[in-house]
Amino acid sequence: MISEKLKKGCLLIAEPSIIGDLSFNRSVILLVDHNDEGSVGFILNKPLKYKLRDLIPNIDSDFKIYNGGPVEQDNLYFIHNVPDLIPNSIEISNGIFWGGDFETTKELINNGKIKKKNIRFFLGYSGWSQDQLDNEIQANSWILLKNIYRDKIIGKAKSSFWKEKIIELGGEYLIWSNAPENPILN
Repeated sequence: MISEKLKKGCLLIAEPSIIGDLSFNRSVILLVDHNDEGSVGFILNKPLKYKLRDLIPNIDSDFKIYNGGPVEQDNLYFIHNVPDLIPNSIEISNGIFWGGDFETTKELINNGKIKKKNIRFFLGYSGWSQDQLDNEIQANSWILLKNIYRDKIIGKAKSSFWKEKIIELGGEYLIWSNAPENPILN
């Protein structure tokens, strides 16, 4: 089901058929870059047990850390909606930005000028080589949707986000909304 053109800023909803893939099962991914060389995104709905203060000792913040994907999981990435505060940010689309000056970001967090609704941190990212994501979409591994939440996506995407999107899709997807994550355990 494709209702959107593949481009940065779109949402990728894992098809219910992705079972057993620990990274992508029931994932909602914000595509932050898409070009002729490949694609990059962050999983929005898979919080980890870590808080920001656990990874960056000189930040006193309980912001959650999310599993961004299986690539480079020893690196910390972030998206935000405050480009006027964080220099060198890269616009994704619709008021969402990727990265920027991390020293400034740490200072703004410690001073309380950046709130949870403004920023989200990820360990790792999701990456696809040239044409790989196009092929996965054609093979019905992903549902491609427009990000209707725009810059509010940071606060919207909770652990239950995949289920909410599946219910919104309706039809044949409704049965999956209440299925166990691993149907074998049913």
